[in-house]
Amino acid sequence: MRMKSKWLVSIISVSLAAVALAAAGSGYHVVTTYKVGGEGGWDYLTVDPEARHVYISRGTHVMVLDADSGKTVGDIADTQGVHGIALAPELGKGFTSNGREGTVSIFDIKTLATSSKVKVGENPDAILYDPATKRVFTFNGRSQDSTAIDATNGKVLGTIKLDGKPEFAASDAKGEIFVNIEDKSELVAIDPNKLEVKAKWPLAPCTEPSGLSIDRKNRRLYVGCDNKMMAVVDADSGKVLATPAIGEGVDATAFDADTGLAFASCGGDGVLTVVKEESPGKFTPENVTTQKGARTMALDSKTHNVFVVTAEFGPRPAATADNPRPRPPMLPDSFVVLVVGK
Repeated sequence: MRMKSKWLVSIISVSLAAVALAAAGSGYHVVTTYKVGGEGGWDYLTVDPEARHVYISRGTHVMVLDADSGKTVGDIADTQGVHGIALAPELGKGFTSNGREGTVSIFDIKTLATSSKVKVGENPDAILYDPATKRVFTFNGRSQDSTAIDATNGKVLGTIKLDGKPEFAASDAKGEIFVNIEDKSELVAIDPNKLEVKAKWPLAPCTEPSGLSIDRKNRRLYVGCDNKMMAVVDADSGKVLATPAIGEGVDATAFDADTGLAFASCGGDGVLTVVKEESPGKFTPENVTTQKGARTMALDSKTHNVFVVTAEFGPRPAATADNPRPRPPMLPDSFVVLVVGK
């Protein structure tokens, strides 16, 4: 009887240890909060790991923060309806997609001064710098196409027609670009040299894909899906390999090449889902609490921290005929940047 008791105690101890190990998870949590404030909504954010800058789109301008202190170090003005920021460090240039006026602002990374604006398609949303071709690509939601710009001289090189509304994009840095087509639940492969579509792949069971990031070494794409899953996709065949669960309201995803972790920022549930491949083809998700509304993010490849942004909101106004789905107002100076790390 005593031996049986000891055996049970041992089994329970091992089980509790396993539970504790699983609960420990990735170790990611909110390590600090930068109270930024300011007016305007937000969309994408981008980290320059070497210059230690975080670029945050704020509707009509782009805030630039010090990644390590959270202090404002600059501002890029006159970016009407700005969505995204792309960086070409080897050229010393940055680019913003200005959705409201259908332009791209080209700025100097050191001075943050805008040198010129380039006309692109209608409502440019995501923007991507492809180092293989030294070209910048905007993904234009309203005109359902992509505009290619020579990053060295700012000249428009051409337009790639897409068959739906493009969302996030990713480059393999070897001559191929991928973009999600949100309203078709589709993934498209693009040749950035020939400026043409190479392949179209259905993402089922993933619906309304938004965030997209890439594991360049293993040729995998990580897609954030509206139906609370992350589609892990083979970048060569387009096959959906796995669909680990994520939180509600995803917008962005990121992949850390050094740690092998994938991330999805889910504003509906206020979580950052961390996805790890435990064994070949088996992906384990973990939800790290952030804050409601934290739906976009940027990965700092130097520190492995993840930056997410959000704010506090007041009551939603009553619907009207002119505005059937009004947004709740953002409370003054409640905008924050959350740093998620270990």
